[in-house]
Amino acid sequence: MTITCGLPATFVIILHITIFLNLMPSLKSQKHKLSNYVEQVHILESTTNGSCNFSSFQDKLETIGLWPFKPTTLEILQINIGKMCNQTCGHCHVDAGPDRKEIMARETMQLCLNAIRNSPIQTVDITGGAPEMNPNFKWLIEEIRKINNQIRIIVRSNLTILTSNKKYTEYPTFFAENNITIVSSLPCYTAENTDKQRGSGVFSHSIEALRRLNKVGYGNEDSELELHLVYNPLGPFLPPPQEKLQEDYKKHLFENFGIVFNDLYTITNLPISRFLDYLIKSEEYEEYMELLIKNFNSSAAVGVMCRNTISVGWDGYLYDCDFNQMLDMKLDKTQHVSNFNERKLAVREIKINQHCFGCTAGAGSSCQGALT
Repeated sequence: MTITCGLPATFVIILHITIFLNLMPSLKSQKHKLSNYVEQVHILESTTNGSCNFSSFQDKLETIGLWPFKPTTLEILQINIGKMCNQTCGHCHVDAGPDRKEIMARETMQLCLNAIRNSPIQTVDITGGAPEMNPNFKWLIEEIRKINNQIRIIVRSNLTILTSNKKYTEYPTFFAENNITIVSSLPCYTAENTDKQRGSGVFSHSIEALRRLNKVGYGNEDSELELHLVYNPLGPFLPPPQEKLQEDYKKHLFENFGIVFNDLYTITNLPISRFLDYLIKSEEYEEYMELLIKNFNSSAAVGVMCRNTISVGWDGYLYDCDFNQMLDMKLDKTQHVSNFNERKLAVREIKINQHCFGCTAGAGSSCQGALT
């Protein structure tokens, strides 16, 4: 039997996918058992003692001479402008959904703009939830462009939002006019696997959104408009080689739907939020942690995104990365974008826990895909 989207053809993988998809209805609940970040952190910390007794992430960093773990040059400001989303995906580390009320206010966005204006940030990465659902989304992009027309702006879109109603169907043109880089999740190039993970009809709506983006120039060889897709595994295993999977995606999407795009990013599922809940319910948490730890890649650890990125939460508090943000692992209790200080950020020590093994396993994983 052949499993699509780069998955190896083994019974174990088939079993994992079956368990994961069977648990999807409960995992999609925003009030799943592990919605409390304190409990998640406790579970992560428990793997270094008791029955697991796994190596700690700090131990690994010490072994390769990367401890204390420090940042490099600040290049990227990632801004989560809200947890509201038109989808409720089972693997979502943000716990996003239609009923989430956490939305970044314009006043907080203005503080982010001040930070951009007074720092060497080269890229602004706007995420959510579905960032397009924030009522000040367009305003934020237009204000960034006023500060620096050359700065790279990334928008992480789930695609389906672009087909949901007339307000959002106009966004591809807006993106093109402002030279926005689009990064969009598409868990598989088949309707069956995509819809099982993200909901009925998601694949067809995603294809329609991609066609609209292609129509205004995104992903075309003769265009500067960048369109990148993101793959997350459909279960507790590492992504396949990014380059090979990208070839498969490009072939299937073009031959079957006429879709073109630039690059595919493979991102490992981190053991937090809904995916952690799945691992606990399926009794595969320890097995998955062991997989991540055994595949620790020192080269990937050198280039993880927290070393050149600062993450801003919807309420303005600062984090080392988007995953730490979802575990409420703030830089400290007082560091807010209102007192953004590049020099202080440059000498900080990056906060870590066992979930960090997800970014350093195999080829590594970041918001820009594989690291090695």
